[in-house]
Amino acid sequence: MVIKFLVLGPLECQSANRPLNVSGTLQRSLLATLLAAEGVPVAVDALVSELWGDEPPPHWENALQAHISRLRRRIDAASDDRSTRLIVEHSGYCLRTGEDAVDAKVFMRAFDYARFLGTSDPRSAADSLRDALSLWRGKAFGLVLQGSLCRIVAQRYETARVVALETLFDLELRSGRHTDIIPTLSELVEALSLNERFCEQLMIALYRSGQQARALSAYTQMRARLHEELGVEPTVTLRNLFNAILNHHEALRLGADHAVLRS
Repeated sequence: MVIKFLVLGPLECQSANRPLNVSGTLQRSLLATLLAAEGVPVAVDALVSELWGDEPPPHWENALQAHISRLRRRIDAASDDRSTRLIVEHSGYCLRTGEDAVDAKVFMRAFDYARFLGTSDPRSAADSLRDALSLWRGKAFGLVLQGSLCRIVAQRYETARVVALETLFDLELRSGRHTDIIPTLSELVEALSLNERFCEQLMIALYRSGQQARALSAYTQMRARLHEELGVEPTVTLRNLFNAILNHHEALRLGADHAVLRS
């Protein structure tokens, strides 16, 4: 049996496609920390800080060893695959996993492949990237009580997710599937994040769908939100796109490379 660790959403473990229960706040924080380290040993002091912050218990050495032993027993009992092991290495603890055992690793590898494939086959690259993005089930590491290491890694995964979405929509625009992405982009543009790249892609998708008025309206609404919430104007790129739509720039035509408008 091979254990799967899911961190792109609520922290979950599966063995033979069945849930593997890792209960307790500290046990889940310990597992999350070891997974966030991505195979690099975590020093004892760092583990103590991740689990208890600045207030470790009086006998933290025994408590930490007990949690390590308990987690190791659960992993060993659920897996006959020796590529997944909790080991001591270089004065720290390390969770070794197979290449496909952690969903975040699978996502990042698929993202890199899609970017490579996108130069020659944007449609296939978009399909591959959609499959990778389907691995996400919520916020990275979910509701696990996180220390600084987990927070940093979770933010890195979340940033990669946003970049992957931006890349996906660029690929879809290059593939002529602009109409298909309008509903999703509309939701993202209306979200709290104020992502101007999503607004740019929505404007292009709307324009190519024969909805020039809605494309211009999307810009106007984003500009108003930026001014109201942040006190800033849209980027030069977004302003240039607004003017390009007004003037029916040739880069906005179906099949043209819209990325040249970002220069």
